[in-house]
Amino acid sequence: MDDQIPFDSADRDLEVLVGFDGSEQARSALRFAAEEARRRGSGLTVVTAYAAPGAFYANLASMPHDADDAGKAAAREILEEAAEIVKDHPGPLTFRSARGDATGVLVDASGSVQLVVVGSRGRGGFAGRVLGSVASGLPAHSRCPTVVVPRREAADGSSDGAPAGASAPAAGRGPVVAGVDGSEQSGLVLRVAARQAERLGTPLRVFVAMPLLDEWTYWYPTYTDDHVSVEERRVELEGMVEDRIAPLRAEHPDLEIEVVVEIGNSIELLAEQSRDAPLTVLGTRGRGTVKSALLGSVSRGVLHGAGGPVMVVPTRAAKG
Repeated sequence: MDDQIPFDSADRDLEVLVGFDGSEQARSALRFAAEEARRRGSGLTVVTAYAAPGAFYANLASMPHDADDAGKAAAREILEEAAEIVKDHPGPLTFRSARGDATGVLVDASGSVQLVVVGSRGRGGFAGRVLGSVASGLPAHSRCPTVVVPRREAADGSSDGAPAGASAPAAGRGPVVAGVDGSEQSGLVLRVAARQAERLGTPLRVFVAMPLLDEWTYWYPTYTDDHVSVEERRVELEGMVEDRIAPLRAEHPDLEIEVVVEIGNSIELLAEQSRDAPLTVLGTRGRGTVKSALLGSVSRGVLHGAGGPVMVVPTRAAKG
């Protein structure tokens, strides 16, 4: 298993970048990104996007030169709020504003960073949406891994909203979860997840959702059903995964790695796994039926139902 991770190259000088719009979810994302930058020993860049106020003018000559001043002023206020939240951050900090659509701004920046972090929902769109337009659109087009941070809720129903300067919200106490399906793209997901588990000081759980019986031959066409039991099939798949990750164990001898295979719907099972995980790592695409889709149905579904931070790795960068 090639240990090269294409997103960790030194020429990605912005390192960890977080999109911030002042919303509660953005504050959670900012605290997560600050902690991640601290663990990596890298710089943190905070970006906010703004649009010029819409207006109609009789002709080009009547358009004021300072038409976007209001947008710039609002962006400055948002970045000042972010600066207050991370005022005790020990590493290098950069604050930037950019005119344009937030998703487009972050996608453009993703080629120069190692990681992009966003909240699950921002201030735009419909308040009842589970996943905002940026969190939904960015992972499909980003040229580096994207972490989507949801607002965690405590057992009493309270949210993780914290005052300025507070540390990152409490993360799950379980292992980092790598959701894989045995496809060629899974190799890069496993390498990234192993690196993250080492940074967090947690074990790595390689998690596979075993398809239901009627889906088995579609996902694994070389498999022949000899009327073996479901449990025998699950054990067989577990052995296949163990064989595949043997090189990973060799590359990370000090990392505790477990393989878990469960039977059922992959979206539901992975969403459940994410509730106790400090991070769940998925690829943009696996064995999905629509090969041209930039973001697979499983990744998209888990993002909508996740109970913890989810990293989506652009597996089109994988070479196998």
